[in-house]
Amino acid sequence: MPDGLSHPAMPSPARTLRSPEALAEAGLVPAAALPGLRAVSERYAISVTPAVAALIDRTDPADPIAAQYIPRAAELLVSAQELEDPTADHPHSPVKGVVHRYPDRALLKPLLACPVYCRFCFRREQVGPDGGLLSEAELDAALDYFARTPQLREAILTGGDPLMLSPRRLGTIVARLSAIPHIEIIRIHSRVPVADPARVTPALAEALDTEKALFLCVHANHAREFPPPARSALRLLARGGVALLGQSVLLRGVNDSEAALEDLFRAMLASRIKPYYLHQLDRAPGTARFEVPVAEGRRLLRALRGRLTGLAWPVYALDTPGGGGKAPIGPEFATPEGADWVVERPLDGAPYRHAAAEPSPEHSLRDTPQG
Repeated sequence: MPDGLSHPAMPSPARTLRSPEALAEAGLVPAAALPGLRAVSERYAISVTPAVAALIDRTDPADPIAAQYIPRAAELLVSAQELEDPTADHPHSPVKGVVHRYPDRALLKPLLACPVYCRFCFRREQVGPDGGLLSEAELDAALDYFARTPQLREAILTGGDPLMLSPRRLGTIVARLSAIPHIEIIRIHSRVPVADPARVTPALAEALDTEKALFLCVHANHAREFPPPARSALRLLARGGVALLGQSVLLRGVNDSEAALEDLFRAMLASRIKPYYLHQLDRAPGTARFEVPVAEGRRLLRALRGRLTGLAWPVYALDTPGGGGKAPIGPEFATPEGADWVVERPLDGAPYRHAAAEPSPEHSLRDTPQG
């Protein structure tokens, strides 16, 4: 497994890099690329934290960490299949900051700022350093929607990145959601533990303390995103009782090999994270270079079945455009044949016929008319 460390050609910056010029000064992009990157920066936010910059191998033009965060001029090329709102947040937003697609759960987006801006983000048209912090009145209205919608059982904090909030404000949101009787689960989606682990402080961990079931879904796409500072941040959260799940996106040039996915899932488990979702790329504008065909994704996961513990097995899913929800897209290991099922054995690939069960004697006796 990779050791989580890179060997940059020059020292990593002590500040977050937010412009093409800052990236060039840090040796992360060539000066010749600046004109094209300035055009990208006018449309999409840029942010590379010192923690992420420290992971980038500046001697490798195909570095998988750089691929996720360093902008390219190709981002301004938009294909006919790409959508500004691929997951249809806007049509399912009853009040500002809330997205309610599924019957029993809804998103709460308290802000649209992130520690880093992924070049494949499906909300890349919305997020940015100045974006979307709900006012007190807007937050009250959003929380009131959860309180007056009894079919909601789960509140999912996303954005933006909720762990960018101050511990005080985050703790207030968690406490108010926890006070709603019908909310049973609070889930938080975040890049912070791997992208800016210094933000994970005892005060932040305390803000997540609740009697309700709370899950933190950590977004990471490569095993090198778990160096010692990230692992320390995750241990702090785990010691505080936060259950850790992992979500990743299948990305060309980042994790599109059996070895890269295996290393990623093993690194997650070593950090006490249960891999939860492997997402097929959402077709946001300018992201085509990252797409891995579904057939290839299914092949990669199929190859890992039996090599990895079931704890490492995520759901491979496509978030269907138009707000139709996430659909599992395989791979499958069983096909029906009549009333039987033919199952492919993961360890040797051999077929196994699982015959339809015969009625048990007790079942037959129960169904026999009694005189």
